[in-house]
Amino acid sequence: MHQLGILYANKGEVDEAIALFHQSLEIFERIGDVQGKAMTLWWLGHLAEQQGEYTKAISYLQPALEILQRLKSPDAEGVRVSLERVMGNS
Repeated sequence: MHQLGILYANKGEVDEAIALFHQSLEIFERIGDVQGKAMTLWWLGHLAEQQGEYTKAISYLQPALEILQRLKSPDAEGVRVSLERVMGNS
């Protein structure tokens, strides 16, 4: 689901991508995949930012950053940069 969401997002089919990411998020939460959950939240935040929905973007990016920092993931820096950019626009 997650990879399919990325494919749709890259094709510009945002509504389909968002729906797939929400399905992915449910699955990752159900199976306890926190890394997958964080990456999905990052994508949802990115898409919300593209649509000018900055408050929604922040609501996705903040928990993504918290999870990735807790995991000591190198992806945390990318999420931090995204979050700072969004907060500067809100």
